[in-house]
Amino acid sequence: MAKKDKSEYIIQAVDHALDLLEQFHDDVDELGVTELSKRLKLHKNNVFRLLATLESRGYIEQNKVTENYRLGLKTLELGQTFIRQMGLLRQSRPILEWLVNQCNETAYVAILKDQSIVYLDVVETDLTVRVVPRVGSRLPAYCTAAGKVQIAWMNDEELDSFFPQRDLKALTPNTITDREILRKHLREVVEQGYAVDNEELDIGVRCVGAPIRDYTRRIIGAVSLSGPSMRFTDERLDKELIPLVKKAADEISMKLGFHR
Repeated sequence: MAKKDKSEYIIQAVDHALDLLEQFHDDVDELGVTELSKRLKLHKNNVFRLLATLESRGYIEQNKVTENYRLGLKTLELGQTFIRQMGLLRQSRPILEWLVNQCNETAYVAILKDQSIVYLDVVETDLTVRVVPRVGSRLPAYCTAAGKVQIAWMNDEELDSFFPQRDLKALTPNTITDREILRKHLREVVEQGYAVDNEELDIGVRCVGAPIRDYTRRIIGAVSLSGPSMRFTDERLDKELIPLVKKAADEISMKLGFHR
């Protein structure tokens, strides 16, 4: 008996439901039934039934104010399960713990997603004054240490594609918003092998980050330390924190098969 192609087993309703979920991407936060019907080329009644099913399971939720729909918490739970299973987190967790043990500051592992970074994992300091962990949050790449070390190796064409034409938003007086100044700054990041967020995202907070590479030599993430500016002095950065974060990034990279 001939073996059937897997495409013959596709369940159309499930296929449509996944198509619906995939409409929520990039800057698309919410969509209404009419817009989804147009995008999916399905009757509104069919779209509504799909939405009702997904909403009942927590994959979709309705904004009661706009009556539009958006992704539900269940999608985040699935994403976090995937993240936990990634080799990056499996290899980096012990090194994050070592890093915090060395300096008692909060350590993160982050990846680049679109124009933002997403913190995947964190090990916190036990000091009373600390930075609030932002695991799962999206933060601008251009004003975070973990973001800058991941975009610094892009060429000019890649950077032009990476950043939209709109102006870079100033989140603090220290945020670099001029593109040419940012390019020059990123070249310095490449030369030194690390980046510092000098209160560019939040006043009173400084961070230092270094890139994580895999066996293909590609940058796939970053490890960073974050803390109050009063503890992240220039002297401490130079003598202690920068060498530690670079060592941690190198250790994770080697575990992922990277060799200089």
